[in-house]
Amino acid sequence: MEKEELIELQVSGMHCNNCALSVHKLLEKKGLQDIYVDFANDEVKFKTSKPSETPLIIKDIEGLGYKVSEESIPIQEKFFEKVENKFYFSLIFTIPLFSHMFLPFHWLHNPLVQLGLCIPVYILGCIHFGKSAFNSLKNGIPNMDVLIFIGSSAAFIYSLYGTIQNLGPDFLFYETAATIITLVLLGNVLEKRSVTQTTSAVRDLMKFQEAKANKLLNGEILIVNSQEVVPGDTLVINSGDKIPVDGEIIWGEASVNESMLTGESLPVEKSKYDQVIGGTLIEKGSIHILVTKTGKHTILSQIIDLMKKAQSAKPPIQKLGDQVAAIFVPVVVGIAVLTFVLAYYSFDLSFQKSMLNAIAVLVISCPCAMGLATPTAVMVGLGRAAKNGILIKGGNTLEEIAKLKYMVFDKTGTLTTGKFKIKKIDSISISQKKAESIIYGIEAYSNHPIARSLVSELSAGNPEKIIFTKVSEEKGLGMNGTDSEGNTYQFGSKQILDQDEEQGDFSLFLKMNGTLLARIEIEDEIKADASRLITTLKNMGIKPVLLSGDLKKKCEDLAAILGIEEVYAETQPHQKLEIIESIKKRGKTAMVGDGINDAPALTTSDVGISMSDSSQIAIQSAEVVLLKNELGVIDQMLRIGKHTLLTIKQNLFWAFFYNVVAIPVAAFGFLNPMVGALTMAFSDVIVIGNSIRLKTKSL
Repeated sequence: MEKEELIELQVSGMHCNNCALSVHKLLEKKGLQDIYVDFANDEVKFKTSKPSETPLIIKDIEGLGYKVSEESIPIQEKFFEKVENKFYFSLIFTIPLFSHMFLPFHWLHNPLVQLGLCIPVYILGCIHFGKSAFNSLKNGIPNMDVLIFIGSSAAFIYSLYGTIQNLGPDFLFYETAATIITLVLLGNVLEKRSVTQTTSAVRDLMKFQEAKANKLLNGEILIVNSQEVVPGDTLVINSGDKIPVDGEIIWGEASVNESMLTGESLPVEKSKYDQVIGGTLIEKGSIHILVTKTGKHTILSQIIDLMKKAQSAKPPIQKLGDQVAAIFVPVVVGIAVLTFVLAYYSFDLSFQKSMLNAIAVLVISCPCAMGLATPTAVMVGLGRAAKNGILIKGGNTLEEIAKLKYMVFDKTGTLTTGKFKIKKIDSISISQKKAESIIYGIEAYSNHPIARSLVSELSAGNPEKIIFTKVSEEKGLGMNGTDSEGNTYQFGSKQILDQDEEQGDFSLFLKMNGTLLARIEIEDEIKADASRLITTLKNMGIKPVLLSGDLKKKCEDLAAILGIEEVYAETQPHQKLEIIESIKKRGKTAMVGDGINDAPALTTSDVGISMSDSSQIAIQSAEVVLLKNELGVIDQMLRIGKHTLLTIKQNLFWAFFYNVVAIPVAAFGFLNPMVGALTMAFSDVIVIGNSIRLKTKSL
């Protein structure tokens, strides 16, 4: 199977969701995957296994009437390419043309004056809507611009015919043609500005990437852009400075504000050898860092990229809206034609009235509202989650979160702190000091929470350094190592014991050349917010489950304290997968783990939730990454998922309800086309406004 490559393009000329839908449908027809189109920021992304065909894809997008660039720098629109300027231009001519209906200026009633005022607006409409309509029809993807162009053109051409034939004021609808174009442009302006607010979370994170760097070179400090920094450089960062890129502290101490990533307002104390993240802020102190990651490889860049990809992942609930939108334009055109025929021939209405009813049907219809219903809510929901330190990887995940029935927890580092202490060491055939040295040496190669805790505790005793020539880790079992003399060591769970070796109350065991050297008993504390979360889950109708590789007695004791009734203990990674699969058959299931040993189970569950310090493994293995290692944010995640799905349902209801009611009202002649155009413009804004409420809505 060919490897898929991510292609990123800058596409200018997209002014509304209608434009974005046209591009999206075009790319879908070409069989491309992971399509992301953001008209507010002029971005288009997709994956293809044939990157050599990108020039042909660019040509097809340009065939829709847009400008395309493969450069990462946004294309600068010319003065008259900006939708705001088009609106202001059309407004200048539309106001006097429309005001002839109210003002006693006889010269405004002159057909030639009205024609002169309408022509600039109509030409602009032809360029803006007509070109888009023609290109969409040519590519077999009819969009809303087809409706706007037909409606405004019908009014203009009919009025032009009335002027040429001198048929009188009853045949003049120039103000209708101009007002339709102007109001739809106003809708485009409001839509683009509103949608920009829904993507603010990504833009806010991108701002944190903008920083200068103080590069230390030959004893001198050079001020450079963060883009010029490369791994291996040394940077000087002082109090009040933004950390430009990821790195490791090699000198100094500092209090670092990481709230832009974790949502945690309290600063984190950092010292030598600690990792720092690009985009975070030093509130107090001064440090020198060795640059480890730059550009797209930094944690912040990866999070931004994941958020952008997440916005393009459609929830299943959007399928109905997509199916309706796909046939919307031809259906509406058919309804408009039927409206004219029935009104003129069956109800004996005048030609003018019949035509106005048909035009009203065209301009009041709004597939944009259906297209905006889901993505705007998803973008705001993802943004609110991100600002609370919750990284959700897609709109589909948000819907899964809202439907959860089971939440499975790993024990170590999830429900417990993951900070272990050695309660007792039973040295069988070597001294305790020698056992501690071996354990310290072999566990230093592991990132498991138990290993990190043991290394941290044992390092205080300055243990003798044991040199291992070969070290490997077996998930669910432990560590294997070989020293310079060829001795083989095993340190891990009871699975490494032989049948005749006693376990006792110990949970970790050390063996050399197959002989048991020592047994270790460790203890861990329960997280402060674990009990409250379990209670919250039960109140929400979500059943908590404990799934751990730890001893059965320890798991049962913890479950009894927290109130968890379903417990699976002493399980290996492959057994965890089987248990997750069986629970999934009962209902939507989330798995909460540390993102390291639980990676397979996180991937198998409907929603994998990683308790993580933003490690690469955690980011890749789960659908949700909690950037601050607290259980309390899971409650926030569930509420955000629930309210996002509720908002999507409200938006879709409004979009369908609007069109189901508005089209018949227009068809029966109760709406003027100009009122229809205004209503259509604001239907989008209502949907977007309801989505924006998610930013501040009480959950």
